[in-house]
Amino acid sequence: MSVGAMYPGTFDPVTNGHLNLVRRAAKLFDRVVVAVAASPNKTPMFSLDERIGMARAALADAPNITVDGYTGLTVDYVRQHGLRVIIRGLRAVSDFEFEFQLATMNRHLQPEIESVFLTPAEEYTFVSSTFVREIGILGGDIAAFVPEVVAAALARKRAELARQ
Repeated sequence: MSVGAMYPGTFDPVTNGHLNLVRRAAKLFDRVVVAVAASPNKTPMFSLDERIGMARAALADAPNITVDGYTGLTVDYVRQHGLRVIIRGLRAVSDFEFEFQLATMNRHLQPEIESVFLTPAEEYTFVSSTFVREIGILGGDIAAFVPEVVAAALARKRAELARQ
């Protein structure tokens, strides 16, 4: 039986921690969709198209990983695309309570969909998109935390902000 999984998130921007998680998930599932949420309520720094483009560039070498954008309920996307699993990352104990509640709500909405939790490699447990954005915009070195395409995009954003 072929089992597909969705790794949803805002990915504003995608980090090496995200990439570590999704590449490991791709060893467990036949196909993995990195689903970039529009997340208009979060007012992301990068547009949906920019976030999708960065993730696609970073994962271009992964044959069973695709990147897609979406709006609406995550469980609806999973069901509509014939997937069976939602992958979520846990960096620290503080993530657990929220992720547990989210998984329980998703199971209530779509009982046939399972949530699977993965932890990133130790070197990425402290990396978050929020930290990366802030460090990058302030001119700090983010090379260890993101793929080159993201570092370049953040440098462009910093230059845009400096011109304003």
